[in-house]
Amino acid sequence: MKTAQLTGSAEPVRIGKILCIGRNYADHIKELGNETPERPVIFTKPATSVIGAGEEIVIPAYSSDCHHEAELALLIGREGRNIPAADALSYLAGYAVAIDLTLRDVQAELKKKGLPWDIAKGFDTACPLSPFVPAAQVADPHRLRITLTVNGEKRQDGGTDLMIHRIPELLSYLSSIFTLEPGDVVLTGTPAGVGPIRSGDRVVAEIAGVGSIAVSVR
Repeated sequence: MKTAQLTGSAEPVRIGKILCIGRNYADHIKELGNETPERPVIFTKPATSVIGAGEEIVIPAYSSDCHHEAELALLIGREGRNIPAADALSYLAGYAVAIDLTLRDVQAELKKKGLPWDIAKGFDTACPLSPFVPAAQVADPHRLRITLTVNGEKRQDGGTDLMIHRIPELLSYLSSIFTLEPGDVVLTGTPAGVGPIRSGDRVVAEIAGVGSIAVSVR
C-alpha cells in the first residue's frame, strides 16, 4: 500500500488512482512536436509507481531513454462526481511536487503502432512524489514556478500560469469521467525542458511554496 503525507496530518493518506494530464503546456507540446489537444489528454499511473524523497529511480531494462517531467500534483480530499469548475478547488486537500517519468523510446514505439503506452509511464518508481502541503497554504496554484535540476544543472523552469487547461477545468472534466475519491492524485502536466536521465544522476524538482523532491537514479 502506497501512502502520501499531508503536512499537519498525523495519519498518512492512502494513494488511490493517479490521473495524469498530458500536453498541458504549449512549450512542452512544441518541444515534442505534438498537436495541441482540444480536451485534456488523460493517462494513469498505478499507486505502486510512487516513491519518496531519497529513494531510487530504477529504469526498466526494456528502455534506454527515460525522461524527467516535473509537475504540480493535486491531492483529492473528498469524493466528487461531475464537479462544477467553480467549486473544484474546494475538493483539494493539498499540493505536492511530482516527477512523471517517461520511457520516451518505449512510448514512441507503442504510439507508432497505435498501442497503449502504460508500460512507458506506470513502471515501478515512475512517480517520485513529495509530501503534500495543505491546499489552504497555496493562495493561487496558477502562480507557481516549477523547476527541475539534474546533477545541479537546471533543465526545467516554467510557471503554472502557462497551463492550457487550468486546475478547476481539469478537475471538472476528470470528475465527469471518473468519480474522484479522497487519496486520488492528479498530475497537471509539465513545462518545457524535459530530457533524459541516466544511472548515477541526482534529480531534484521544486515548486516554491509547495515543496521539493530529490531522488537518485540507480
